[in-house]
Amino acid sequence: MDQVFGIEREVQPLAPATQGIHHLGLTVRDVNEVAAFFGERLNFNVVGEVPDYPAIFVSDGHIMLTLWQAREPDVATPFDRHSNIGLHHFALRVANEGALEALFHQLSGVNGVDIEFEPQPLGQSGARHMMCLIPGGLRVEFIAA
Repeated sequence: MDQVFGIEREVQPLAPATQGIHHLGLTVRDVNEVAAFFGERLNFNVVGEVPDYPAIFVSDGHIMLTLWQAREPDVATPFDRHSNIGLHHFALRVANEGALEALFHQLSGVNGVDIEFEPQPLGQSGARHMMCLIPGGLRVEFIAA
C-alpha cells in the first residue's frame, strides 16, 4: 500500500519496459570473415545484407547480430575494457554442458580464434562458461546455464 495525496492505494509493480535483445550491432574488421565464422562454426544464418555499407545480418533464430564493416579496418583500434567505453563482450547461451565442451573442442585450434579460458564454473551460479576472441576482434562468452 502507498499513500498519494492522503489516499491509500495498492501499488502494482511495473513490468519491465523491454523484452530482451532484438539485435546487437557490432563493427568488425572484415564483415565477410566474421559472418563466415558465425555461419560455419555456430550455424547462424545470413538473414540480410546491406552491400553498400557493407553490413551482414546473421541470426541463430534467437538473436540477430548486425555485423558492420569498419571503414578503415587496418587502423581500427581493438576494444580495451580498461580504456574504452562500449561492449566488452557478449554471451551466447548453449544448450548444456556437453554442448559447451563440444564447442570448446570445435573452436580450439581454429585459425583466428583465441580461447581465453576453457569451460569452467561461472562463480557459484551452477553454470559453466568459456571465453574466446573470434575473427574480427570480438570477445564472445559461451554459457551453459
